[in-house]
Amino acid sequence: MDQNTTVTLLELAAKSLLNNEPAAIHALDEIPRELFVPLLKASFLGGHKMMLKAMVRVWPFRCLHIGSLNTREAYYDILEAMIDGLQILPAQYSSSWGPKLRILDLRSDLDCETICTEIGTAFPFCFQSCMYSQHSILKIEEAQQCVRSLGIGNSGSEPQSAREPMELLVDIYLNSTLRTEQFLSFLCSKVQENFGSLHLCCRDLHIDRISAHKSILQFLDLGCIDHLEIDQANLNEVIPILAQVIHLDSLTLCNIPFKSYKRRKFRSFLLCLRRLHNLQELSLTFFSLTDQLHKVLRVVPPQLDTLYLPFCSLSHRDITVLSQSSQATHLRVLSLSNNQIFSEVYEPFHTLLEKVSNTLQHLEINNCMITDSNLSAVLPTLSHCTHLRVLSFAHNPITMPVLKSLLQHLTPLMMLKYVTYPVPVHCYEEWNFPDTLDRQKLAEVQAQLEEMLHGAQRDDMNWATCSE
Repeated sequence: MDQNTTVTLLELAAKSLLNNEPAAIHALDEIPRELFVPLLKASFLGGHKMMLKAMVRVWPFRCLHIGSLNTREAYYDILEAMIDGLQILPAQYSSSWGPKLRILDLRSDLDCETICTEIGTAFPFCFQSCMYSQHSILKIEEAQQCVRSLGIGNSGSEPQSAREPMELLVDIYLNSTLRTEQFLSFLCSKVQENFGSLHLCCRDLHIDRISAHKSILQFLDLGCIDHLEIDQANLNEVIPILAQVIHLDSLTLCNIPFKSYKRRKFRSFLLCLRRLHNLQELSLTFFSLTDQLHKVLRVVPPQLDTLYLPFCSLSHRDITVLSQSSQATHLRVLSLSNNQIFSEVYEPFHTLLEKVSNTLQHLEINNCMITDSNLSAVLPTLSHCTHLRVLSFAHNPITMPVLKSLLQHLTPLMMLKYVTYPVPVHCYEEWNFPDTLDRQKLAEVQAQLEEMLHGAQRDDMNWATCSE
């Protein structure tokens, strides 16, 4: 019997147990460890909240990750049931058969398995353990190991917490909806109930209007966060948060008004950016940076590989500075959409394309006032971006002949699969006014492009407009 057949049999056994949920809950102490993972998956997808709560209580592995599991119905109810099942055990608890759960990971992650590989028997390992907080299991166990290696005390007098430390990993979205507020209130009460023993570790934090969520922000350990997104806040509200999230991989700021580049607040913002040594992704939207981009690029890490700058009022000087920056030779993802960077000359962007041509995979230049002459001038350089996978340049005044020329230049780029192109100007009675679009003319354009792609043997390329 091969492994796939065994997995299928376990799944069938799990579904069979759930036909009588009360009996299945009663039998959890008796079923083999191998049945726990398929039983958890079946219970999660089936919305069996009582079963999930009971399973968390007796989980026989060090960690539990929902990973790729997802359900649209009663999602918060399911998460609350699992959190409610957490059992903070006494530090002296050493039963070989009892519950061993130390890390409950409620984040969605397509690449994460339900349990991590256990390395060794003395120290089971979880790849998602918190690394930064002083309240994390990793830090506590490192301290205990250090004490033991120094020979301080003995097994009977080692400094131990009254209860085993546990970690609860969650992604938090502060969006002021009633159900979200109820879930966060439940989450806070659970942590307060087990204060000092249950570490709430938030890796991905989204905040919509900081002013409405100051209480929960005071409750979180911001040092754990590696992805932060803030929408609609003043710069003086953002700075105190940025000062604490020093391990960020990704930062997104949207609709952050400020009065002057020369005042202390903007300088403090730049100082916070300078401390983000791990930053790889930076997105600033509706963040006016006219002739100021050089100040940002000077403080962010040179290895930055993702840069989103839509609606930032970028100037030709800003594009020139970007093309000369250390980041330009590392960028994989670049968005300059909704900046009028082509309203005068194309040379700064042409130079930038040359610098990023060896790394660029995703390019967005929607609504940048790209004309036929601009596009024709940069086509040779664009065709040298051999790693390009996604190109989006919708809402630019391009004619059909230049669009055809672009397709001919891009079909040799074998990694390029997705192109979002502008509706050619001849399809409108008045360009870029949706109400004046001639659908018949657009259909003819689409048919011609599909025929050209087929002739170039690039049926794997997807060309589409924003109107499709």
